[in-house]
Amino acid sequence: MDARTFFYRLGRLVYGIDGVYDAYGKNCKLGSPNLLWILYALNDGERHSQKQICEDWAIPRSTANTIIKDLEGKSYVELSQIKGERRELLVSLTKSGKEYADGILSDLYRRESEIFSELEAPEELLEVLQNLAAKMQTIAAKGE
Repeated sequence: MDARTFFYRLGRLVYGIDGVYDAYGKNCKLGSPNLLWILYALNDGERHSQKQICEDWAIPRSTANTIIKDLEGKSYVELSQIKGERRELLVSLTKSGKEYADGILSDLYRRESEIFSELEAPEELLEVLQNLAAKMQTIAAKGE
């Protein structure tokens, strides 16, 4: 296999997996696939900055801001100031936000767990993908 074939097949696989999550979000009647990823990120029990969410999940800042403001308006998230930062806020789920996220994500987590149990060497797979992702960053750097 040559490089072009490899990356073509890789792209199809990555976008195919992403499409599964998009379809799941649509089945849950979420307005935006990015809402699913933001809930997924926040449902780990930690507080995250909007900047961190955008970087980790490749969500445009304006999109994340719109979604988070909507979640805040529904009392699903609360925003708090980061010490020493003027413009960056921490985002965390409220109790009702945790219930909302769990209601959407619990079935997804169950299905992911079933698939995970069938994987051979999942840590090795993640390591290979992390190394590939790090090397791929050189492509983005060339565009700057």
